[in-house]
Amino acid sequence: MEQEKIQTSLPENAYRELKEGEEYTPLMTSRTTPREVTPYSVIMGIVMAMLFSAAAAYLGLRVGQVFEAAIPIAIIAVGMGNVMGKKNMLGQNVIIQSIGASSGVIVAGAIFTLPALYILGLDAQFWQVFLSSLFGGLLGIVLLIPFRKYFVKEMHGKYPFPEATATTEVLVSGEKGGNQAKLLAVSGLVGGLYDFVVGTFGLWTDSVSTRIAEWGVVAADKFKVVFGLNTSAAVLGLGYIIGLKYAMIITAGSCLVWFIIVPLVGSLTGALNPETLTSLLGVTNERILADPAQIFTAENLYQYIGKPIGIGGIAMAGIIGIVRQSSIIRQAAGLAVSELGGGKKHIEESERTDRDLKMKYIMTILVATLLSVFVFFHFGLLDGWTQSVTAILIVFVISFLFTTVAANAIAIVGSNPVSGMTLMTLILSSLILVNVGLEGNTGMTAALLIGGVVCTALSMAGGFITDLKIGYWLGTTPVNQERWKFLGTLVSAATVAGVMIVLNKSYGFTGEGALVAPQANAMAAVIQPLMTGGQTPWALYFCGAALALVLTSIGVPALAFALGMFIPMELNAPLVVGGLIAWFVSSRSKDAALNKARFDRGTLIASGFIAGGALMGVVSALLKFADVDWFLAEWAASNAAEWTGLFMYMALGGYFICHTLKAKKEE
Repeated sequence: MEQEKIQTSLPENAYRELKEGEEYTPLMTSRTTPREVTPYSVIMGIVMAMLFSAAAAYLGLRVGQVFEAAIPIAIIAVGMGNVMGKKNMLGQNVIIQSIGASSGVIVAGAIFTLPALYILGLDAQFWQVFLSSLFGGLLGIVLLIPFRKYFVKEMHGKYPFPEATATTEVLVSGEKGGNQAKLLAVSGLVGGLYDFVVGTFGLWTDSVSTRIAEWGVVAADKFKVVFGLNTSAAVLGLGYIIGLKYAMIITAGSCLVWFIIVPLVGSLTGALNPETLTSLLGVTNERILADPAQIFTAENLYQYIGKPIGIGGIAMAGIIGIVRQSSIIRQAAGLAVSELGGGKKHIEESERTDRDLKMKYIMTILVATLLSVFVFFHFGLLDGWTQSVTAILIVFVISFLFTTVAANAIAIVGSNPVSGMTLMTLILSSLILVNVGLEGNTGMTAALLIGGVVCTALSMAGGFITDLKIGYWLGTTPVNQERWKFLGTLVSAATVAGVMIVLNKSYGFTGEGALVAPQANAMAAVIQPLMTGGQTPWALYFCGAALALVLTSIGVPALAFALGMFIPMELNAPLVVGGLIAWFVSSRSKDAALNKARFDRGTLIASGFIAGGALMGVVSALLKFADVDWFLAEWAASNAAEWTGLFMYMALGGYFICHTLKAKKEE
């Protein structure tokens, strides 16, 4: 018996909290034995991991947002299955998605830290990028598995899991058949062509700001008030999936920085002497005296003041999360001890849909990975046992403690604040490494590679919980997802190392036309003064930490709010636009079933925007790598191009709304 009757729609209680005594039954029940790991699903998963490593690297380095690759991969898996006429593909599609989705999380870990090596003029070798990504990914997998049941089962209905929800809906639509595949293909084409025209031809700008109008220029110069909006189709789709509630919390953090803190500090600069300004912003007296107007732009004040406050807030929010989830951490540790001590029977007797890797395998992989990291640091980078032991302790302790924080962030917001947590890792590791005699270029390289391992571990932990939640909803065997995630990690780590070298040669990370790489630039800015004796904005970090405590005390999600302070306004504001569209289309009717049908249709369109925009971004990068330059630089820099960008963004939003409202209940 391969399968009994498999449903084609999620149960009614899939997304809500369960009543007392109620249980959730997935589509593929524990009594079925669906096909999951097959040559087709493994090969397709590997191809997806390679393809989306390139896509996610480009998008992340260009706009600072790395999407969860699970959604577009699920779309392609469903589409390929339909084209090839395959039936009952749900189990295999989950494995394809799980292997392939390693790409986005591995890329995030790599591009948020390791480009800083290029930015600081340090030597960055292929093997360094590859091994730090690989080891971090392995750590993230084995450290998360003990927490799977808590996040996906015990907290059922209490976390929204926006990315997992969207991916699950895509996979379920593949089983239903019908017009879903066509809708995904069309929206992917629209989003892809939209972003391709911007990236390759520059027919309109990829962001607009209030500087587009004369009053906006005056407001920016005189009052340091600027509002920016990224016009990418991919980011718009991401905002729809995150939803209005959390998009507004994230953007509220941006509003605090851009509309209160930056203008307030800007209003004081005229009354401060050069020495005070130097202490405040970490710039030289000569630069201030030469042209203070150029130094104290709204953008620079955000960079020097707003971002450090956001970093402090993210760090404190993470600490609060660790304290709140300390009981969960103790439970996971207790499970490991009891199972290693002989508690084996429940593994053998557990239902197929609730079966994890045995703890002895998890502990073996964990120890082997930590030993490999030690060898990597000791023989490939550091000089001395003290420094190597210190480095491995930093990696393990921070990765272990922040695993639940990363998973919690993904479960609630859909965005992993891994870059902020990694910045705090860099700060702590740099301070510790300096005390054990490591500084200068070697110290910066060591701290960044340590940060790369930790960042990838936390990124993997956040991303993998999405895969496991999808598997829980659909009824996949968890142990299959866990085993084959290791392969996806290996493939993605090798791919991103090569892709980063290609992108560095094509665009570079410094100079005119360079990739933005906002997180990596932040890492470089933070680590350089720590390792070379410069200034570190401890007071601003403290202010952010204090703000996080206040937010937590009044019930505001500090992690999401601080993340908004850290990421530029222009990348957060589109999330609200997408969230508003989600709210609008799902609340126009008094018929709840019709509202849900519209929201689900919008989820598919948003997923298409994300997939199409990212994939065509890779095409643009490859064209540039091949020295194909079709970009109209002079036009793209003009005010007219920015107005065109605003108009096209409104047209894209109109298309999104109109096609979403066409949904029918019977779909």
